[in-house]
Amino acid sequence: MDFQLFNKGPAPLIGLDISSTSVKLLELGQSGDRYRVESYAVVPLPENAVEEKNIADVEAVGSAIKRAVNRAGTRTKQAAVAVAGSAVITKIIAMPASLSDDDMADQIQLEADQYIPYPMEEVNLDFEVLGISEKNEEMVDVLLAASRSENVDIRVAALELGGLNAKIVDVEAFAMEAAFSMLGHQLPDSGIGKTIAVVDVGATMTTLSVSHDFKVIYTREQVFGGKQLTDEIQRRYGLSYEEAGLAKKQGGLPENYDPEVLQPFKEAMVQQVSRSLQFFFSSSQHNSVDHIVLAGGCASINGVDAMIEDKVGITTSVANPFANMSLTSRVKPDAIRDDASSLMIACGLALRRYSEK
Repeated sequence: MDFQLFNKGPAPLIGLDISSTSVKLLELGQSGDRYRVESYAVVPLPENAVEEKNIADVEAVGSAIKRAVNRAGTRTKQAAVAVAGSAVITKIIAMPASLSDDDMADQIQLEADQYIPYPMEEVNLDFEVLGISEKNEEMVDVLLAASRSENVDIRVAALELGGLNAKIVDVEAFAMEAAFSMLGHQLPDSGIGKTIAVVDVGATMTTLSVSHDFKVIYTREQVFGGKQLTDEIQRRYGLSYEEAGLAKKQGGLPENYDPEVLQPFKEAMVQQVSRSLQFFFSSSQHNSVDHIVLAGGCASINGVDAMIEDKVGITTSVANPFANMSLTSRVKPDAIRDDASSLMIACGLALRRYSEK
């Protein structure tokens, strides 16, 4: 008889996404063969605490993390966090398949300086074996990822101030790819063999990630996001930054808000999606995508998915990685449904609990 008495499964892990406007915390567990949302919280950040994905005020971020931990009610201390794709250099290199992991790590350390344009002592480096090289069966393709140590260190410091320990530092694009695997039920033919565009409209950045068969084949960032809408609400109605952010989410603005403020922003968002796709088509062999998935805080703006589908001519849905997950009693279904599209990166990070060896 095989006793599983002491096999508790993978150690608990929090996914923590530090965006330009908020800290998003998510913890996943398993219930049978389904994932379960154990706890989650979204806590707003003060203006300029994070600027274009760089932490500018580590104390403010640490304080928000602490509040998120308390609000979520989690006791887990280990966390996965991510650096922005723009702060990471990735390269696929070929290495002999016969090398052990340790030998490969040594070899990469020796050769990495030819791929990384920074002094090696200023860099955090990691690699992942992708599989046998198509060009040579005796070689494997290895994904090399490097970021300047300061990008990693400041996130580690913010987590520590918030009472957490950074067990994993990932890359946002990889976290998004992991969360994307939760969306199969939302996609044509469950996404198999399909080219899908994920448009993540955050506070200051819009990231287009195009996947084919669930593998990312193209990524591009553009400066555009929900902060433009917040700024306009602030200016138009004489509100503080915090009040404008709250009003945007909870409503209660004057009647002219929809036609004069929100509608122009939605039109600008449609334009950004269209422009991003044109960049993709002009720089790849693709001239169409099968479906668009909207992610990020702006994805939940009422009717924007239908507007994009109508104007761009491609079926569009709003990301909800939790649609097939169960929830614990402390997670409110309405609240997480409203926040779902902005929790993609946090979800991808939380899933690292199950991909760790």
